[in-house]
Amino acid sequence: MGLLGSGTGAALRHVFLASLRRRRLATALSLLAIALGVALGLAVQLIHTAALDELGRGMRLLSGESDLQVVGPRSGFGDAVYARIALHPAVAAASPLLEIQARLPGRDETLRVFGIDLFRVARVTPSLLPAVDTTGADDDANPDGSDPDRPDRLAALQPDALFLSPAAGARLGLDAGDAVAVQIGLGEARLRVAGSVPGAGVGQMLAVMDIAAAQQTFDRIGRLTRIDLRLAPRIERGPAQEQLRNLLPPGVTLLTPEETASEITGVSRAYRVNLTMLAAIALLTGGFLVFSTQWLAVVRRRREFAFLRALGLDRGSLRRGLLTEGALLGLVGGIAGVLLAYVLTAAAFRLIGGDLGAGFFRGVAPQLRVEPVLTLAYLALGVLAGVAGAWLPAREAARMVPARALRAGDEAQMYQARPRWGAALIALTLAALLCLLPPVGGVPVPAYLAVALILVGAVLAIPGATVGAMRLLPVRGALVIRLARARLAAAPGQAVVAGVGVVASVALAVSMAIMVDSFRDSLDDWLTRMLPADLYLRASDSGASGFLDPDAVARVAALPGVVAVRPVRFESLRIGEVREAIALIARPVQDTSGLPLVAGTLDPPTEPGTHPPTWISEALADRLDLGVGDPLALPIGEQLQTFRIAGIWRDYARQQGAAVIELGTFRALTGDRRTNDLGLSLASGTDPREVMTAIRVALGDRVSEMILPGELRGMILQVFDRTFLVTYLMLAVAVMIGLFGIGTTFAALAASRRKEFGILRHLGLPRRRIGTLLALEAALTAAVGVGVGLAAGGAIALVLIEVINPQSFHWSMDMRIPVGLLMIFGLAMVLLAALAARLAGQQAMRQDAVLAVREDW
Repeated sequence: MGLLGSGTGAALRHVFLASLRRRRLATALSLLAIALGVALGLAVQLIHTAALDELGRGMRLLSGESDLQVVGPRSGFGDAVYARIALHPAVAAASPLLEIQARLPGRDETLRVFGIDLFRVARVTPSLLPAVDTTGADDDANPDGSDPDRPDRLAALQPDALFLSPAAGARLGLDAGDAVAVQIGLGEARLRVAGSVPGAGVGQMLAVMDIAAAQQTFDRIGRLTRIDLRLAPRIERGPAQEQLRNLLPPGVTLLTPEETASEITGVSRAYRVNLTMLAAIALLTGGFLVFSTQWLAVVRRRREFAFLRALGLDRGSLRRGLLTEGALLGLVGGIAGVLLAYVLTAAAFRLIGGDLGAGFFRGVAPQLRVEPVLTLAYLALGVLAGVAGAWLPAREAARMVPARALRAGDEAQMYQARPRWGAALIALTLAALLCLLPPVGGVPVPAYLAVALILVGAVLAIPGATVGAMRLLPVRGALVIRLARARLAAAPGQAVVAGVGVVASVALAVSMAIMVDSFRDSLDDWLTRMLPADLYLRASDSGASGFLDPDAVARVAALPGVVAVRPVRFESLRIGEVREAIALIARPVQDTSGLPLVAGTLDPPTEPGTHPPTWISEALADRLDLGVGDPLALPIGEQLQTFRIAGIWRDYARQQGAAVIELGTFRALTGDRRTNDLGLSLASGTDPREVMTAIRVALGDRVSEMILPGELRGMILQVFDRTFLVTYLMLAVAVMIGLFGIGTTFAALAASRRKEFGILRHLGLPRRRIGTLLALEAALTAAVGVGVGLAAGGAIALVLIEVINPQSFHWSMDMRIPVGLLMIFGLAMVLLAALAARLAGQQAMRQDAVLAVREDW
């Protein structure tokens, strides 16, 4: 067994684990890289898990004990549906609801108002039961001698009685007895806070009132938006769902509460998955840094390991010891990352909310809580990153021949990596094939695997790219240039060790820079096309209770300076093939411009007997597999109306899909002449501010919202930049990790090449030129890494733009490459790498030349 036998575990732990303490800088940077990757990934998951849980809790409260829910378009459906459903023998209880997003004049928010049937809601959705406030009741108010502390059950039936949830009351600063104004069209109605909704739960901002009062107040006579159903005993939900669907008109469907909740959470899934994948790539970059530091540690300790092998240490023990080092790095880094993740999550909840600025979960106030499964999973990923990064160095150390490794200069063999163009080509070919596969469950899993394979192919291409780049440099020139060229040409593995983190971080940064720049430019162009008017007017958000009636539109059109008006009406539809509601947009199309078409025409030929035209978004065309010329049946006015697809247009606002029809067609089919948005074309030289003043005089200052297209475009782009703020932070982390890798690598290289530098000093090379040599080698290594990273980043950007985005969000964009920005970024990376190497090599330059040369076996 040699000198090392059993019972030497403590000694081996000292040999392997104590080395991490000796390499403080390299160890700290590796820990930081893994910690940042774990922290970003876990924080994203914690934030969205908390937000989704809070949203789901609110949905469960609002669904109560219902087994099924009848849902329809935003404007609702006729209450005759309720009579047919409630009398079915499979239904034990049915509770009708009317949901209104009530705009509150003078406030920048809306209030979710539920009109409920007070006699039926208790059996299905008891959390919506109101509690009448009896404070202030006295004997004069009770002449019949009734108990003033006993609530009047009929008080909730008063037409102006409104009951606020605790969160709504606190947010609006309203107490029982206070009055609150709600907007209906351009008018107002005043309601009285008559009590509370104690069962609404923490953070749920809503209000309830009697359904008949809500229908009358908000001009929704005979309309419902939802019916909650409890099934009779021993009735299974699946068969009952099929039976009851036959009683529903077109555009009205029957969903389970889980399906209703998934409609909301599904919209944010692609955003959450993309952020998670970015965090995973950041963690992968941390694994690359562990690889670099462990490889260099093996190079420095090669003779130490050879000596241990000569004393009897077997290959397996050596491999396990080095893997244990990597696992410890991953464990400690993972623990630090977990702690940092909870800190980041708390900060995110306080600063940007539970949607990371994307706007998916407005009104949701998630609370920070420990998630044991998620925490352990990301801790395991940190350990896995450390072990994966240490695997190749451990394998190389275990394969060395002790007798050869004991000789001075043998470590140079570890840098003699041969080009692996074949393996790189195989990886890139597999990546291309994966891009042809469809998504898995709506998530582009094959495309994400393609991104990983592109990174693998880029890393495999580093040795060949290094050799090729060195051949391009002139053979003659300054001495340090020739030395640096000779070093990298003879030992391209040094470029692999030093440049692998640079390649990964540059590829990630470049790909995201191209994608974000392409998206932003495409969005800006889309906004320019979608906002052709000079001024926009609306009474409230499209889903809220405000609207413009025909008289208001006519008054605006008659104002001085107004040349033309473009009314727009928004509605939601439910198509049988698509579970989620889609948007219906009624607007003038053929007489105006504005739709950014990717196929078809705005002026289709009209022939007698043909179906009216519709223009559908890319998302709807993709989900229904439709093209130009295909028929499409839309449920409008609770009747199926057949349209012919005249064009497909790009839409960045409605991920679930949208259909545009002519406003005249919509009004003829529904009789609805209300307007949500009104675009105004002004005469040349007209000041939009003067027109806005005239509109306020004509329609009232409190109820009209006006904005110029430039301001609206700026607000939307500001939201876009805020949405990608987390992406920018992840890019910065990845670039920092890459630069850390360069600094750590060349610090270790400088230490391992002390004898080489000592000989150069004996030959007359000044100490300053040694530093220049290190900086030049780092600059050349970084230049190769940046070049390979640029190529890989361009390929990844192509996958993001052409595969991942269409499969995730169902929209396209025009690819634009920010050449100037990428050139500045690449040059900065090279210069920073040179500076990092120059600073990291200070210790080697201070070494005495005689002592360095005497350091030999």
